[in-house]
Amino acid sequence: MGAEAPPGRGAVADAFTQAGMLLAFAVQTGRATVRVVLRRKLAWREVLEQSWFLAAVTTTPALLVTIPLGVVVALNVGSMAGQLGAEGYGGAVVAFVIVAQASPLICALMISGVGGSALCADLGARTIREEVDALEVMGIPAIERFVVPRVIAAVLVTTALACLVMAVGISASFAFQVIVLDDSPGSFLGTLTQFSRVEDFLIAEVKAASFGVLAALVSCFKGLTAKGGPSGVGDAVNEAVVLSFILVFVANTVLTELYSVIVPARGAY
Repeated sequence: MGAEAPPGRGAVADAFTQAGMLLAFAVQTGRATVRVVLRRKLAWREVLEQSWFLAAVTTTPALLVTIPLGVVVALNVGSMAGQLGAEGYGGAVVAFVIVAQASPLICALMISGVGGSALCADLGARTIREEVDALEVMGIPAIERFVVPRVIAAVLVTTALACLVMAVGISASFAFQVIVLDDSPGSFLGTLTQFSRVEDFLIAEVKAASFGVLAALVSCFKGLTAKGGPSGVGDAVNEAVVLSFILVFVANTVLTELYSVIVPARGAY
């Protein structure tokens, strides 16, 4: 009898296979995006419909997360600053936490957990009903028809949502520190402008767009490769959400480290 494979080897091999397939899918999607844009064959109506859908399902949850986050940041900053005698640095902390980190991550979690799961379920249902195969037989590439509009919609929604989250988060933190903690509005705004830069807002938008691309690619890939009927679609949705979260946090770490190296810190403590 042949030796049995060690436990876990099959799972590792499957993970590498899935990673390779996802990378190939991303390359195909990039090529398809360039092709449809150059040929002016982008399904703009599909882009608008998907953008509206993603915005509708992600905006309210994102704001419901952002408002308490801004209050918590303000409360913790006020308490710690009072102990250290640095009450005037609330705006600086808000600039770092909400602008540079929280806003793109909140958008990523919403687009992955809420929007991405819906995208994956929709494409998975189309796949098991053989709608995707029927389009391919008619000469309509599934990536151009389904994936490219959803990726573009995810980028548009996440970048716009990041701006909204930043505005609401900063406003909530400012209102709580000024009204509840009785801090100086001028001091808050002064440190906010001193320690925040245009580059901070730009990197937040770059992060949000990158996270949107990752979430949309993973969700579409899992949806188009779903197998096994309705239960297979459910498994694909779960896998898409988990994988999207992992890729988003890896991408956030890489982009944050690159930004800190390329753009030096501003302001003197």
